[in-house]
Amino acid sequence: MAHLPAHSLAARLAATRETYRTLEAFFDEIVAGLKSVGVGRAAPQLGEVFPEFALPSARGGFLALDELLAEGPVVLNFSRGRWCPYCVHELAAWGEALPALNAAGARFLEVTGETGGEARSILQSLPGQAEVVCDVDHGLALSLGLAFFAGEPMLDFYRKSGIDFGAIYGSDSGFLPVPATYVIGRDGTVRYAFVDVDFRNRAEPADALAALKAG
Repeated sequence: MAHLPAHSLAARLAATRETYRTLEAFFDEIVAGLKSVGVGRAAPQLGEVFPEFALPSARGGFLALDELLAEGPVVLNFSRGRWCPYCVHELAAWGEALPALNAAGARFLEVTGETGGEARSILQSLPGQAEVVCDVDHGLALSLGLAFFAGEPMLDFYRKSGIDFGAIYGSDSGFLPVPATYVIGRDGTVRYAFVDVDFRNRAEPADALAALKAG
């Protein structure tokens, strides 16, 4: 039976946070503002039926959620992209967890707003039964309440850091996805939901695996 690695994702994220500790106050203020206006509160909740969707697949064509659910439960993950150091650690952790998730009968589905072939690059970095789809212009995330306008302070910070969202996402809209992870049962019901506007926090693969086993 496959087992998850002992090193938690939280520990890796904490180390990354320490690396960027001089930015803590700035990001704390940004996150507090997002929470104050309810960003992420309208996203699908535990026990709800996750809305059906179909998006361009890294393998070509379109991939629909119900296609995957026909084969078993799905672990669905929204991240900002590999330009984000927290997302890099998160994707690595999911890659390590894939054998255990697959052994539990689940498929992993990563949703990225990145364009220019990045979805295929992410797919190639993930072993096991995984899929990656491209959420063009953050359309799915917006429809689910999982995207927000970053605002000028954050956009200005990233511009000065050399991050070009127009090149990354194929759009200068200024929207960013909210990091979120769902475990969706074969009947489409949400068994586990993690949504946090604070991009420094992510779901633990171990928690998703526990939800799969409990279902």
